[in-house]
Amino acid sequence: MLTEGKKTTIIKENKDSRKEEEYEALQSFLRSISSTATLPPYVKGESYSSVRGVLNQCLITCAVLILAAGAGHPIGFSAVALPQLRTENSSMRIDDEMGSWIASIHSAATPLGSMMSGPIMEAIGRRRTLQASTLPLIVGWILIGTASHHALVLLGRVVCGFAVGIMAAPSQVYIGEISEPRLRGILIGTPFVAYSVGVLYVYALGGALPWRHVAYLCVVLPALAVTALCFAPESPTWLARRGRFHEAMAAMSRLRGDPDTAQRELHELVNAREKEKARGEENIRFLATVFRLPVLKPLMLINAFNMLQILSGSYVVIFYAVDIVKKTGGSLDPHVVANASALVRLGITVVACVLLLKITRRCLVMISGIGTAVSTLALTYILTQTNTENEPSIIPPVLILSYVAFNTLGFFLLPGLMIGELLPTKVRGLCGGYIFCIFNAVLFGFTKLYPVMENNMGMAAVFGLFGGSACLATIVLFLLLPETKDKSLLQIEQYYQKPNILWVTRKKMTANQSV
Repeated sequence: MLTEGKKTTIIKENKDSRKEEEYEALQSFLRSISSTATLPPYVKGESYSSVRGVLNQCLITCAVLILAAGAGHPIGFSAVALPQLRTENSSMRIDDEMGSWIASIHSAATPLGSMMSGPIMEAIGRRRTLQASTLPLIVGWILIGTASHHALVLLGRVVCGFAVGIMAAPSQVYIGEISEPRLRGILIGTPFVAYSVGVLYVYALGGALPWRHVAYLCVVLPALAVTALCFAPESPTWLARRGRFHEAMAAMSRLRGDPDTAQRELHELVNAREKEKARGEENIRFLATVFRLPVLKPLMLINAFNMLQILSGSYVVIFYAVDIVKKTGGSLDPHVVANASALVRLGITVVACVLLLKITRRCLVMISGIGTAVSTLALTYILTQTNTENEPSIIPPVLILSYVAFNTLGFFLLPGLMIGELLPTKVRGLCGGYIFCIFNAVLFGFTKLYPVMENNMGMAAVFGLFGGSACLATIVLFLLLPETKDKSLLQIEQYYQKPNILWVTRKKMTANQSV
């Protein structure tokens, strides 16, 4: 039997041995790279990756997009399944209470998956976490398709929600870490295009097929995704922080298509890591790290915006698309408008991704916030007038489509973009998972309460809440959101290490200092 002192000695020796191995790996890596690693960092307008590197980044992102489209299936499923389950000839007819549970319980399970995703992706890597998330997603759809009782449908929704929770943060973190600064905005935005395709896919199938058949067909994309991800490399950032420098170099060379560029970028990552060690920050516990200002500032901004985005109705309109269109009293067919909203969401997401290459992040979200607020408040006014006149009109569905378009343009994409760009490297994985955990917990509560709010407040008041939340979110972003276009992740991290909080104040301070 080993004494306590001997155990402590063995543990200490093992730690020292690991440190020596990591040091030797670092020295070996530094000796292997050429002097190009000392070139200055990327600046705006510089040619960064080669054509082959850009192609590799796009192909690897496509593998993630297949999975992201599969994540959109559970979100859109309730909108097509609930009307079918409410019909008289349904084998499992539901009432409003059961319908609200089927719609919302997906979001109740997602926080658990999100909470687990942070530690998992830090332990096994971003890519493997994404692959692991496909198994519960497939199992969930099989449970729903074969369900003979409401409880099995709910269980399938829980399993699907858990899977979506696991994949949410790793997909944004992974794409953010493999992308070069020029392409990061559009590549981080593309999962939302795929997500919208996934919702549209389910809406289209639900209009032509029974809900069980839709559930079976939702297995296809997750199965393809796990295969496609086998050909993708692990995140070089994750590999470098694990001391696996030569693997990180191989992955970075593939992603940039040019060994010199890869050496330079990886050298910057290693330097940042060594400076972190020199400051004594490497072994600081996670909670202590989170409460440091460079981490706390972006964390509070992201969570504040996420809460306001939920209250602005972004996801409730997806979950209850058909019912919302029907209860706003428009003259158009609710199913047609719901499908049109999915098409609009898809089209605007594509437009937004392209605009991320052309205009600043702040400009895009300001347009989105103002447009969302105007559309919802205008609909509130129209619904108030309609309550007295009861005349069907084309205006409510048009304003709903306008709301979807403006909301998607910036608000819908921004949470993932902020997680991929604003969080420091050291906590990006863990904090990303916890952010999605909080987000989905609040989303569950709001989705579950929506029928109660609608019945007690009326549609006019509900859309008034959406509009007020959109106004407040726009103000928060105007004051606090930094401009990250064409900035490297290290440059963004350095911005939050400065004492500035307000973006406008930062610009004034910079101007004064330069004078």
